[in-house]
Amino acid sequence: MLPLLFVVLFACLSGVRAAAELLACQDAARAGARAAARGDSPALVAATAARQAPPGATVALTRLGALVRVDVRAIARPLPGLALPGFSVSGHAVADTEQPR
Repeated sequence: MLPLLFVVLFACLSGVRAAAELLACQDAARAGARAAARGDSPALVAATAARQAPPGATVALTRLGALVRVDVRAIARPLPGLALPGFSVSGHAVADTEQPR
């Protein structure tokens, strides 16, 4: 019974950690999209998103006409310090660029 409890606890902790990584990716993508919509340079947009992203995350910026899309992808590990495989989580945001007045 006790080993089953540890497996369930591990699964719950892994799920909470993955959800936290997912939310961090989404928040980072939103911050990057806002920066891009203001007209910041691509390097500054990537730095803004990376600052809020989980460690080791990748940031991609795509422009489609007046729209800009920021994708943030990270690997969520079940528990830090354990050599277990992780899985990919990502967030994206799209914003319309501001027109100068």
